[in-house]
Amino acid sequence: MITAPGLDELEALALEALATVPEPLRAHVGNVAIQVEEFPDDEVVRDMELQTPFDLLGLYQGIPLDRQSLHDVRHDLDRIFLYRRPLLDYWCETGEDLRHLIRHVLIHEIGHHFGLSDADMEALEAQADSEAAVRTPEPGAG
Repeated sequence: MITAPGLDELEALALEALATVPEPLRAHVGNVAIQVEEFPDDEVVRDMELQTPFDLLGLYQGIPLDRQSLHDVRHDLDRIFLYRRPLLDYWCETGEDLRHLIRHVLIHEIGHHFGLSDADMEALEAQADSEAAVRTPEPGAG
């Protein structure tokens, strides 16, 4: 029987996924904290007008790089939140590989850190998928 990963295990999966993000992006996310929570908090649910906290898999909170200024006074770290229960729910509903799902959400949120469009983020994910496939040979190959 497969058991659902806890917060610490999901955080470890997120850090593994981060290692598969293309280097040009990783070089600029060193100061972005990755935080795993069970659900988005009530304020996020309200501000994003979510019908249910299960509607949000991840969230970037911070000032995107394309909007940052040397004159800005930063009061908090930029953060990428991954929400455990919505991720696990989506995983169970779709049967998608959990590592792939986490990487997808992580790349999407990193894209928000860069101020990228959804099309740009799709291209980045495709690049990450192809680079990950090169690093991880098929079982029985080689």
